[in-house]
Amino acid sequence: MTEAKRAVVAGWTGFIGRALVDDLATRGYDVARVGRGGPDVRWSDDPAALRDVVDGADLLVNLAGKSVGCRYTDPNRDEILRSRVETTRQLHDAVTTCARPPRLWLNASTATIYRYALDRPQTEDGGELGAGFSVDVARSWEHAFFAGPLPETRRVALRMAIVLGGPASDMLARLARFGVGGPQLDGWWFQHHRYRGIGDSPTGGPVPVHHSDGRQKFSWIHVDDVLRAVRFLEQHEEISGPVNLAAPHPVDNRTLMAELRRATRMPLGIPAPRWLLEPAVWVLRNEAELVLKSRWVLPERLTDAGFDFRWPALAPAIDDVVRHRS
Repeated sequence: MTEAKRAVVAGWTGFIGRALVDDLATRGYDVARVGRGGPDVRWSDDPAALRDVVDGADLLVNLAGKSVGCRYTDPNRDEILRSRVETTRQLHDAVTTCARPPRLWLNASTATIYRYALDRPQTEDGGELGAGFSVDVARSWEHAFFAGPLPETRRVALRMAIVLGGPASDMLARLARFGVGGPQLDGWWFQHHRYRGIGDSPTGGPVPVHHSDGRQKFSWIHVDDVLRAVRFLEQHEEISGPVNLAAPHPVDNRTLMAELRRATRMPLGIPAPRWLLEPAVWVLRNEAELVLKSRWVLPERLTDAGFDFRWPALAPAIDDVVRHRS
């Protein structure tokens, strides 16, 4: 009998992590889980425990990091950055010092690393990085991931767009159901410092204001295609570096909200200018950046390598997640 393949999933307790653990187990992997509460290794354990669980693994996936679904208070900002960078550094130390490094290390990142874009899509090779808090978090995260040589381990940073099937799409569907699922319209708002840069080389200045009239781009990916992309990247050893996990057909905010109203059977959708949106996201303990930033991202490396999206178009993807999470 052949020995089962081994996978280590760090930061597994979120909805993507749980889905990935189940998918890997279904595919025959022996899965070890790393998190604040284990169960196999805790972040607070001795570094030797993390090194031992990584040693000999075929696949390492790191999804650790505090959810960005919160207000960007100073404590939350610091923890969003720390929880990503420090866990990645701990894993880097483990991979560096273990006797049999994993063949493939997939580390979460975010498509929010790219600039606000209305003029052209952002790809891995031709994209331009942005500025401000979320971008600086992503820069620091990837810097920790790609630091130093790991000659026996292929590294891929998963620059994920907004993933449908989890908290972000749930929140947007709730807005539609409550009759406030019209387009979100950027405009003037009181200046604050929550979006200011962070880390060793902070970037960005005042709160950006764009009069995009609901035409800001929305890049997204269905959680099923996240799992399928992980399988694809395992098989395609020629792919390394940053990879955009985003569906090939992004839409604008007006189209997104129209599809959510259709799927939730709510004919009314009151538009939300920023002066109305900001108090609403304060009540929801979130930030307006989620719906106001224009994320226009294309998955060039996946499509060039022949990846076939199960959910390439938004309407059926919205129908699926609304039906399964109603």
